[in-house]
Order: sequence, then C-alpha cells, then structure tokens
Amino acid sequence: MHDHPTADEYEWPTCTAPNCGRQLWVSETGRQACRPCEDKTGVRIAELPALFRRLDTTALLMRGARRIGGGGSGSKTPPIPPRLEVLALVGPGGVAARLRDIEDAWRKALGWTVAPWRGSPAQAVPELVQFLANNLPWAADSYESVGQDIDDVRRLHAECTAIVNDEQRPGRVKIGNCPVKVDERLCWTPLTARADSHRVRCETCGTRWETLGEWRELRAAQDAVLAEMAGVAA
Repeated sequence: MHDHPTADEYEWPTCTAPNCGRQLWVSETGRQACRPCEDKTGVRIAELPALFRRLDTTALLMRGARRIGGGGSGSKTPPIPPRLEVLALVGPGGVAARLRDIEDAWRKALGWTVAPWRGSPAQAVPELVQFLANNLPWAADSYESVGQDIDDVRRLHAECTAIVNDEQRPGRVKIGNCPVKVDERLCWTPLTARADSHRVRCETCGTRWETLGEWRELRAAQDAVLAEMAGVAA
C-alpha cells in the first residue's frame, strides 16, 4: 500500500472559478483562482462604477418620464416604458447589494468588522468597488469561496454591459409634444425618444434637449402649456 497518489492518480489543482477550471501553473500552487481569472475580475470590478452611472442615468430618465396633465382632460404625456432590469440593477437589491454581499463574506473570512453603511447605491458602489479591488489578490490566493464570487462579478458585469450596450435597440416612444414657440406660434410637434437616451430633437423647429437638466425643462414646459390649454378650455 502506498500513502501518496501515483502520477496517474494525482489530480492537478485547478482554478475554482465555475467557468474556468484551468489547471494552475506551478507558480500558482496553493492559489484558489488562476491569475488570468484574477486579472479579468479586476478589470470587471474597475468597470462597474462607470456602468452603474450609465444605468443610473437611464433610471433617472425613466423616473422623469412621468405622466403629466390629469383629471378628465385626456391630455397626458406618455411615460417612457420602464425597463425593469435597469431599475432592478440600480435599486436597493441591485449592483450595490450584490457587491456588498461579496464584501461582507470577505470581511467575515478575514475576521474584520462588518462593512460600514455607505449611503445610497450611487454612493456605495465606488466604495464597494475599491474594497473588492484592494482585496481581490488576497481572495484569489486564499479565499476558498472566491470562485463563486468571481462568477458573480462576471454575471453582474455582463448584465450591466448588455443593457448599456443595448444589444436589442428599443424602438422610439412618444413623449408628448414640442412646447417651443416659433414666431409666437406654438410648435407642438409630437416628440419621440429612445428609451436608452435622454437626447430629444424636434423634427419641425429643430430644438434639442440633450441633458437630464434640459429633459426636466422640457417636462416643465410641457406642463405649463397643458395647464394653459386647460385654463383656456375651462
């Protein structure tokens, strides 16, 4: 009887990331994840804040696309259809919560105190990313559950990227009429916008609204015109 496995019986250690499984190099002996997986995860973590900001902008656009007008007048500005996957990622259970779960597990493994409260998801994401980036080398080297965390980061990054890249381009939706006066006459041309962009251009008078601030100004101007119309009708 032999106490040690023979060459045929020996199983070379592999990367614990679910979608990898690559045999570790000799220089990686004892590590939980291979260096290519660590490097890819580091890049994904670093890209998450910018992806989150883009998603958060889209969510703000949707929250700003409220119905205006009311009562029985029938004058309403159709809202941009909410994209539930966007709201899910920027909300309380989205990107920030999923990164916080990983941080909490790493802190527990390290024997550190629970992560501090970091405010809203928009405030928390950069802080969470900094923590994960700083401690990724330790996790890839020593944390037994890092493979699942690497996969979680990969899936989260893929979800965000797919929406930001908008692989399936949404069609245009009606967002009310142009409230600009041209030679003292109300333009009132029907406006349309894409659900993934806050840039709007009137095809008749050429007026543009290209920032979230200008989008809010557009909504306020539409409100004012509708209120004036309602007053005249009354």
